[in-house]
Amino acid sequence: MQLIDDKELYQIIGNNIKFFRKKAGLTQIQLSEQVQISLSYLSKIEASACSKSISISVLNHIANTLNIELIEFFKRR
Repeated sequence: MQLIDDKELYQIIGNNIKFFRKKAGLTQIQLSEQVQISLSYLSKIEASACSKSISISVLNHIANTLNIELIEFFKRR
């Protein structure tokens, strides 16, 4: 997968976090509490117009919480 820039990568990741969070039936509040990150940080990550970066550690924790493979966050949907 080739990306135009980092902003596009962050948008794909954010959209996928939102997709899998909703698929798991979790609210942003529930996921942020389980992952132990602030609600505002999760909101910024999921915002389609945001280019907020995210650490691999946090991304891995979110993947584990949602019971999905980390690679799923990098796929275009």
